[in-house]
Amino acid sequence: MVEEKLPPVPIEKANIIKTNATAYAFRNFNLTYERIFSKTFSLSAGYSTMPEGKVPFIDYFASAEEQLRDVEVSHQGLTLEGRFYVGKKGYGEGFYLAPYARHGKVDAPEFIYYYTYSDALVGEQEIPLTVRGDASGLSGGLLLGTQFLMGKKKNFVLDLWILGVHYGGGSGDFSARSPYSLNQEQQNQLKRELEELDIPMVKYTVTTNPNGADVAMDGPWAGLRSGLSLGFKF
Repeated sequence: MVEEKLPPVPIEKANIIKTNATAYAFRNFNLTYERIFSKTFSLSAGYSTMPEGKVPFIDYFASAEEQLRDVEVSHQGLTLEGRFYVGKKGYGEGFYLAPYARHGKVDAPEFIYYYTYSDALVGEQEIPLTVRGDASGLSGGLLLGTQFLMGKKKNFVLDLWILGVHYGGGSGDFSARSPYSLNQEQQNQLKRELEELDIPMVKYTVTTNPNGADVAMDGPWAGLRSGLSLGFKF
């Protein structure tokens, strides 16, 4: 007599929908879907978007505050993540390690960069440059976190991202155009000013011409993940 194998018992409530609540402070709207496959493993996909607008908390970057006071950008990101639950509970609950891949894109349709030219004869002159461009990057990283299931039916989810670090490569091109022709000294000062901007974790090269400047990004694309997500398990 051949013993008939029974199909595996399906995992009860194997789906989770959640959103990172702390990201809304940065005008970042996001949604993540997690699918639980076993006690120790799940896969998730997340999408985030930041509509065009002022850079959040730009006032904290003192060196860039004046020149970039009118900057407006948008951002979109896609994250794919595998989770390994290492605690006793599992099935979407407890501590986890999560390797992930992330693609991000930043768009700057148009904003004004204020460049201050100093001359011994005419003094200081503020020149508005119209900037356009975009940049994108692909990175991989690792997230440490813990997820709680709450309520009588364990339907409510609280997901704490303790710390995540990702690193990869990115590229982008931005053009800055002057309303009138720049002489060589104006170009030299503009190049120095752009190269001295204190922009965290960004490497770029600057070339200038009578029309303004071109900025090319080609290098590391890194970042941190931390936050608190709220969701529902079903």
